[in-house]
Amino acid sequence: MELLTKFTFVLACVFAEWAVTFVAVANCTIFPSEMSGDSALKLPPAFISVSQKSAPGSFYSLGLSSAFPEDNEYCSELLRIYGQRYVTFASCLVTYARPVNVCQNCYPDYKSLWNIYTNISLDKSTPGNVSCHDSLMRSDRLMLLYILFVKLDEIWESADCKKCLNEDQDALSNETLNFMATLNESLSCFEQYKKNHTELCKDCKTSYKKLSEVYGSMAKKQQLCIDLEDAMNMTQHLWSSNYNCLLPREETVPVIAVSSFMLFLPVIFYLSSFLHSEQKKRKLIHPKRVKSSSSLMNIQDKFS
Repeated sequence: MELLTKFTFVLACVFAEWAVTFVAVANCTIFPSEMSGDSALKLPPAFISVSQKSAPGSFYSLGLSSAFPEDNEYCSELLRIYGQRYVTFASCLVTYARPVNVCQNCYPDYKSLWNIYTNISLDKSTPGNVSCHDSLMRSDRLMLLYILFVKLDEIWESADCKKCLNEDQDALSNETLNFMATLNESLSCFEQYKKNHTELCKDCKTSYKKLSEVYGSMAKKQQLCIDLEDAMNMTQHLWSSNYNCLLPREETVPVIAVSSFMLFLPVIFYLSSFLHSEQKKRKLIHPKRVKSSSSLMNIQDKFS
């Protein structure tokens, strides 16, 4: 009887220790790194080995790399380079968002990202002659890597940055450099006379007029990107709103002449109508009166 009692007591202790261990694993609230001393030794070896693979406060990450045999080290390396260049280009866009200078400063990063995307799309050197583009860009429903690139490419296209670059898209065009030089000339003049607006409007008129002519010429040739448009808008705001300057334009006289002609059109129309009606009245033929009764009698005899 005493032996049976001891066996029951030992069994109860083992069951209690197993229950505590099961609860700890199910709730994921105990981590070996958070325990020290004898407390850590109370955990079973199996629980310690699993928990050590997870960082404190995080879930255990399943290793699924072996589930995708079609992926190889070459595609993985392309993916790593793609990620680095994507982050670099996105960071450049944020850095030069205000004032807008993305086309001038981010074109090397964009071309670099475009090159790695093209390499992924066209490469056929993987085992089985399968493109990395299929396994990296289109192997899942979301197509996250593809969508990320498309969104950044849409931003670049909507900014018309290609219009400010040369044919190879690896440097700023000569027209863009000329505009930037003319812009800096006007801004330097503004800075010199910013405390005296009267002198500014007088002495900076030549440089500002030149800038406006260069901008107008580039607009006609469709050579403007978002950088130049934003820079010109800011410069025009400084000239007209901040410094209250006016720049007389050569087309002012023709515009005034055409506007005056349009205003006088109704007057001309009504005046011509009046004169035309008066002229018609003068041309009306009045019948002559009968001079004698004898002639009247002769007319009646003829009709009878």
